[in-house]
Amino acid sequence: MSPNSSSNSKKSPHIPVLLPQVLESFASLEAGILIDCTLGYAGHSAALLEAHPHLQLIGIDRDPEALDFSQEHLAPYGERVRLLRGSFSEVLPTLLGQEPVAAVLADFGVSSLQLDKRERGFSFESDTLDMRMNPEASLSAYEVVNSYSAERLEYLFREYGEISRARQLAEAIVTERKNRPIVSARELAELGKRILRGKGKTHPATQMFQAIRIEVNDELGEIERLLDALESARPAGAIVSLITFHSLEDRLVKSRFRRWSRECICPPEAPRCTCGGGHALGRELSRKPFVATPEEQRINPRSRSAKLRSFRFKEAGEAS
Repeated sequence: MSPNSSSNSKKSPHIPVLLPQVLESFASLEAGILIDCTLGYAGHSAALLEAHPHLQLIGIDRDPEALDFSQEHLAPYGERVRLLRGSFSEVLPTLLGQEPVAAVLADFGVSSLQLDKRERGFSFESDTLDMRMNPEASLSAYEVVNSYSAERLEYLFREYGEISRARQLAEAIVTERKNRPIVSARELAELGKRILRGKGKTHPATQMFQAIRIEVNDELGEIERLLDALESARPAGAIVSLITFHSLEDRLVKSRFRRWSRECICPPEAPRCTCGGGHALGRELSRKPFVATPEEQRINPRSRSAKLRSFRFKEAGEAS
């Protein structure tokens, strides 16, 4: 019986973004271990396990609710699946040193279920102000909004949200909380609407929420540490596919993949190559990222900002 036809299988509540493109990026896989660094509700992983019968999966997530769901969702695949709870930046380095890794996948977006469940505090309509991907983490959006200085808030909004009116927004928050704490995402979103302007159908507070969420979950630091671990381990022949959702994430991935692809590591100002070349760790599978088709964007509007970039590390002994 196919795992997908099993009565025990459970449909994912999260629409896996760029699924055809993810499957294409891993089309050459035959066997080995796939590490899904952001397992979520296992939409991508289930499809990859189905497409590659000899593939094994190690799924990582820091959200216990997602892991509980995926444990049941992936049960039909039996011993091919191992799930681990934790931050991928902490778990991945150990796995890379112990396992014959054939593929690494990460989807850095917040899942639809996290966004839609108001008690998680990600939604503009939430009655809480949380935004923690790991509910047991000490820092939440409430602490950021109600205890950070105006200067620190301005920095977050400018650097993580790329908000032009970062200072005005930070000052408005500090003024608002002098009367009483800001306790809900709904209150914060309304405040943001008074200061910021949305683009098209985008909510005016989108970039503000993005900045706070990045701070709460150390999202850019997590990506940097994932890339550092891969660069250190250089898993032979492994394909790495990473999905980003905003320019800050994409810039980190694009820059690192380009650097890993360079044969020459001489400074740009050097008049000629003196390093001897041959320093590429592998190659980008496509210079341009894959993006959602118009049809996917229509069905899943959250896919419109998604970008998939893929890199393949050289096999042991493979010439540049």
